[in-house]
Amino acid sequence: MEILLHICCGPCLIYPFGRLKGRGFNIKGFYYNPNLYPFQEYGRRKEALEVLSKDLELEVESPGHQESDFSRAINNKENTPERCVICWSLRLKKTADHAREKAIPFFSTTLLVSPYQDHRRLKQLGEEIAKETGVDFYYEDFRVGFRQAYKEAKNKGLYLQKYCGCRYSIKNENEK
Repeated sequence: MEILLHICCGPCLIYPFGRLKGRGFNIKGFYYNPNLYPFQEYGRRKEALEVLSKDLELEVESPGHQESDFSRAINNKENTPERCVICWSLRLKKTADHAREKAIPFFSTTLLVSPYQDHRRLKQLGEEIAKETGVDFYYEDFRVGFRQAYKEAKNKGLYLQKYCGCRYSIKNENEK
């Protein structure tokens, strides 16, 4: 069984990759994160993913950094809770569309490992996009492996980011 896994960053890949492999999935990676700001942050996360994907022997495709996709999608909703939902939807939809183009029957996301994300909403979005695209959304609560994966990433010397990724989340983190 093939699955296209949206990857937000290397550290968040560690646990879902192991779980999906253990469930018999042939995993293909998809690094699409137009929300990442500044461009150097996108590069740091991609570089960490490249190091990890070599270790895991994981093929990862990336359409490149397309920040304009994010800006257009959130269009004047920068300071609302809706912003994150729009961002998740954008990334999940692009992943599902890519899976459909490649005839991959399932898609999922490493966002499901984060205890900081709204799982109920992510699952709902995945299911809606699955109906729209005809590609099945695989949901599993990967949060149980978050701390373990974080430690493993730290031991491997992978870049560990300190904020979600967009220009608005870095501002919020700096205010804390």
